[in-house]
Amino acid sequence: MLSLELPSTAVREKIQLSSRILLIEDEELIRNIIALNLEEEGYEVIKACNGREALNILERQHLQSSGDNIDMVILDLMLPEVNGLDVCRLLRHRGNMIPILILSAKAAETDRVLGLEVGADDYLTKPFSMKELVARCRALLRRNSVNTTSSTSIRQFKDITMLSNECRVMVRQEEVNLSPKEYRLLELFMTYPKRVWDREQLIENIWGADFLGDTKTVDVHIRWLREKLEKDPSNPEYLITVRGFGYRFG
Repeated sequence: MLSLELPSTAVREKIQLSSRILLIEDEELIRNIIALNLEEEGYEVIKACNGREALNILERQHLQSSGDNIDMVILDLMLPEVNGLDVCRLLRHRGNMIPILILSAKAAETDRVLGLEVGADDYLTKPFSMKELVARCRALLRRNSVNTTSSTSIRQFKDITMLSNECRVMVRQEEVNLSPKEYRLLELFMTYPKRVWDREQLIENIWGADFLGDTKTVDVHIRWLREKLEKDPSNPEYLITVRGFGYRFG
């Protein structure tokens, strides 16, 4: 199901990493090989063999106040007890924005699109190259690290308040329910107010470089956000269209 490439034994300088990855895979051989390769790269790997075990691990992390947080999830889809899509849906429904990389033998375009639409950040099909898996993990963790570093616990702009630690948004002192993609779009806009983003840049930052859908999905999500944020969505004061270029916030 995968390329059994073991890490090189040649002497090389390693970047010391503290990232913790939750690997959810029911096939023991694949689980152990992936874990070995990631550990050789400096990551700490927590393994789960089914969806229920994974959700329990993440729930325990949520209840603990220690700094031993899981930084990323590698998620198989065809899992016993709770399947991968439901794991992904539950995490996003609970407001957990941890990076998720789906790793699945389901290679059809509809499967990839569905995985990304329910909240995954990336999708890699089996069989796969171990080097590519490691590279994708690095990219997701790097992107998440940048977002975390640039974030503050509370963002405020006029009547909009974003409580990042709680994944909540208040508009005119009332809480609004945002989908994961809507939340991440707003977070990006509020982190870089006045910056103009074109569709391709928003796709890369929110949906990922491997997004397979139409870039018009950005326009759809912007429209949904305006309906939730603006007093008059047809005359927005927050999400402004810069004709010929893209969108800016404020």
